[in-house]
Amino acid sequence: MAVGTQATVKTLDPRDLREAGCRILLANAYHLSLRPGADRIARLGGLHRFMGWDGPILTDSGGYQLFSLAPLARVTDEGIDFQSHLDGARHMLTPERAVEIQEALGPDIAMVLDEPLGFPHTREEAEAALVRTTAWARRALDAHRRPDQGLFGIVQGGAFEDLRRRSAEQLVPLDFPGYAIGGLSLGERKRETDALLAAAAEVLPREKPRYVMGMGTPGDLVRAVRLGADLFDCVMPTRHARRGNLFTWEGRLSIKRNEFAEDASPIDPACGCPACRGGFSRAYLRHLFQAEESLGQRLMTLHNVFFYQELVGRMQEEIRSGRFSAWAEKVLGGPLGQDPEGPPRGRGLRRSPAGKPLGPVSPDEE
Repeated sequence: MAVGTQATVKTLDPRDLREAGCRILLANAYHLSLRPGADRIARLGGLHRFMGWDGPILTDSGGYQLFSLAPLARVTDEGIDFQSHLDGARHMLTPERAVEIQEALGPDIAMVLDEPLGFPHTREEAEAALVRTTAWARRALDAHRRPDQGLFGIVQGGAFEDLRRRSAEQLVPLDFPGYAIGGLSLGERKRETDALLAAAAEVLPREKPRYVMGMGTPGDLVRAVRLGADLFDCVMPTRHARRGNLFTWEGRLSIKRNEFAEDASPIDPACGCPACRGGFSRAYLRHLFQAEESLGQRLMTLHNVFFYQELVGRMQEEIRSGRFSAWAEKVLGGPLGQDPEGPPRGRGLRRSPAGKPLGPVSPDEE
């Protein structure tokens, strides 16, 4: 899923997204409840009409904002007490309120409220968050009224494999139409991510979709599918594009590098995205990036979103043909499997396209 936190995927319109192969988008219920308001969107015909997207939409409930907006949030058994980053007003987001907001917005898939933990954390903290997340899932299910909307449960359990299994075991009897695995890629190493994902996936029913929230690099997606995951979202394709980082089958390419100043070739000669087949050279994209022109951001975002959709489509083909395991082994042994570990997502300084520091970055910036 391309990420459109504020009911828009940055720099792209719905036609761009369809041309890039997108079939489902993600938006954020918490942010939309603050601006422009869930009730207003409902009065205007619902989220699909509001953003001009006729395909499926999934909305995140706001649990991730407990991590990403931690200085403005306080968790209790009742819910999450947020101080708005817009005007300082306080909002109590309960499991019932998260359902109410998403039923007003009208996405096809809604998420229960959960409590993710950043890394590192203690076992006691993970157990407390697990208990709270399961209780909130039951409350959300009791509050849910829209039969045309799938409500997904979310597995937590922090950094502990046995707690991940326990969380999944507690959610499965609730019979959600789909299950998410949350609280990953928040600071742990990739091998830890894989082990925690595998622990949850082996418990969750195979006949229902398994959604890994906030993941990840191309290599992350291949490894996660190998472990049994089906559905993903991540800001990486769009955010990296705006920072001049482009994904290809030969690995990541930084358009900022001097070697591209007179390079007349497209980003990837084998790519069929509008940027590559439209005759836009690496030299031109580098110029647009340095000049901070919005066209450069749009073209590079188109390329990255297209690449991610092409990657997922290729995995689907390999699964259908029965060759996925061998294909994944080969891919992970090449450039796509060489992703650096990197810091927790969203950390560091926000920068302009030219690299000028602009202050702390929010992980909510898609």
